[in-house]
Amino acid sequence: MLIVLGGLPGSGKTTLARLLAQRLKAVHLRIDTIEQSLRAGGISKVGVAGYVIAQRLAADNLSLGLSVIADCVNPVRESRAAWHAVATEAGAPIVEIELACSDPFQHRARIETRTADIPGHVLPDWEDVQTLAYEPWPGAIRIDTAGRSADETVAAVIKKISAA
Repeated sequence: MLIVLGGLPGSGKTTLARLLAQRLKAVHLRIDTIEQSLRAGGISKVGVAGYVIAQRLAADNLSLGLSVIADCVNPVRESRAAWHAVATEAGAPIVEIELACSDPFQHRARIETRTADIPGHVLPDWEDVQTLAYEPWPGAIRIDTAGRSADETVAAVIKKISAA
């Protein structure tokens, strides 16, 4: 199964992806890690390369019969369509989950108090998050992380995955 987590920075994607990967024994592919690795390797204009690499790694792991969790903002139709193509190629079901934090005060606090866990990674600030181009995502399961613990969010996602 391919599980694609998307949503604005600070919505809880990486926290959720890590917990889901542990509980489901799935591969966790984090776009931020791939993109920062490209930058550390001397590529200053990453563009869509992080997504393309993650999608190829997802296809490889799906073809081995492993479940994959893609941890990405996934802000546009093109990236979403590419994940669907990966799932189709691998003959794997896809579950799309859009995380959101509906409480702007909590969301802002998350952005302003977190620290980077990838060496050299520069986190977006609140203005960056507010101005990020993010298209509506029809068809995704939407989960609000506001006021929920990580464990509550994981339980909600596992319930949605089981129903899908």
